[in-house]
Amino acid sequence: MAVEVKELLEAGVHFGHLTRKWDPNMAPYVYMERNGIHIINLYKTAVKIEEAGAALAKIANSGRKILFVATKKQAKDIVAEKAGGINMPYITERWPGGMLTNFVTIRKAVKKMATIDRMKKDGTFMTLSKKERLQVDRLRAKLEKNLGSISDMTRLPGALFVVDIKREHIAIKEAQKLNIPIFAMVDTNSDPRQVDYVIPANDDASKSIDKILTHVTTAISEGLAERKAEKDATVDAEKAPKAKTEKEPKAKKVTADEEE
Repeated sequence: MAVEVKELLEAGVHFGHLTRKWDPNMAPYVYMERNGIHIINLYKTAVKIEEAGAALAKIANSGRKILFVATKKQAKDIVAEKAGGINMPYITERWPGGMLTNFVTIRKAVKKMATIDRMKKDGTFMTLSKKERLQVDRLRAKLEKNLGSISDMTRLPGALFVVDIKREHIAIKEAQKLNIPIFAMVDTNSDPRQVDYVIPANDDASKSIDKILTHVTTAISEGLAERKAEKDATVDAEKAPKAKTEKEPKAKKVTADEEE
């Protein structure tokens, strides 16, 4: 899916922050200054979206998960919809400290949810007192809110995609410690050096976030489709009967009578 500069412009991807709030390391991605606001160079944004998309598609094709992180109000619903649509984990509530660096503990909390669900299915839940059931329900709701979207993530993600790296600085630090590649929308007030794949863009407007996420998730979706096609081809090849080599018919002996 080619990225058109015009569509980025219409979505307001080019609007940066006030010039006094900028990070000088974003200079290569700034086109100009207008009315005290930095304008992002959308030609560079388009190139960076395609670069990030190709790398994300490759990660998805390898079977690893990409964890989306966006806890700001204008990004939460968009990320939940887009990441959920391609079956990728996401964090849209408060970042749980140690989510990556202490992943074993986080997995225990996720397993706790599964245990509560089993209790409800097998009837154990109803053997608890009314007060205990209320406590368990509250715990389940809290875990679902914070960790429900990562319940299928059984191992560390292959990459992180972040909206607003200043806000999600804890997630960024954890990913850096573990050498997990970081992809992010980076506005003019942030330091792009913290990110492996920078997408210079307005990370405050919902239209801009939606546009970038659409391109990114489409690329991931293509990587997943390619993986599925490769798997299906392998299965078909294994099922297909092996072709038998046709034996050449034996030469018929010619008798004396036939020769006459």
